[in-house]
Amino acid sequence: MALQLSPQEIVKRTNAVVGELAELEGPLLPILHAVQREFGFVPADALPVIAEGLNLSRAEVHGVVSFYHDFREQPAGRHVVKLCRAEACQSMGGDAVAERMRDRLGVDWHETTADGNVTLEPVFCLGLCACAPAAMVDGRLVGRVDGARADALLAEVGA
Repeated sequence: MALQLSPQEIVKRTNAVVGELAELEGPLLPILHAVQREFGFVPADALPVIAEGLNLSRAEVHGVVSFYHDFREQPAGRHVVKLCRAEACQSMGGDAVAERMRDRLGVDWHETTADGNVTLEPVFCLGLCACAPAAMVDGRLVGRVDGARADALLAEVGA
């Protein structure tokens, strides 16, 4: 299960990250990436700390977090499966693979299985268009994902 942190601990650790990176040119994205590395996601309690440290509004910080698909607002599962949703992958059967995985996992996009094991995320191009449809499992690229390979990938992550 996910580690439970107090709001005070989140503020303390986020302040340390902001203090370390605030002097960079354009520090918001590096700070958000560092916070996500620190916690596994960008906690809501970190947003006002980042905003204050950079003299931004909370809305500006939240807008960046919600705009970029790689930032999570909730902890991910032990395994993260990303499926390409771009046109090349869709044209090669990606919609059927996506439906199969969502059905097998019992989750929709950006959701985690009830046991906390797998988070399913859409991505818009993994750069593996020639081997479409493509997926990424725990950072490892996988091409030519059909129904059988989708089942094998899910078995690999214990789903």
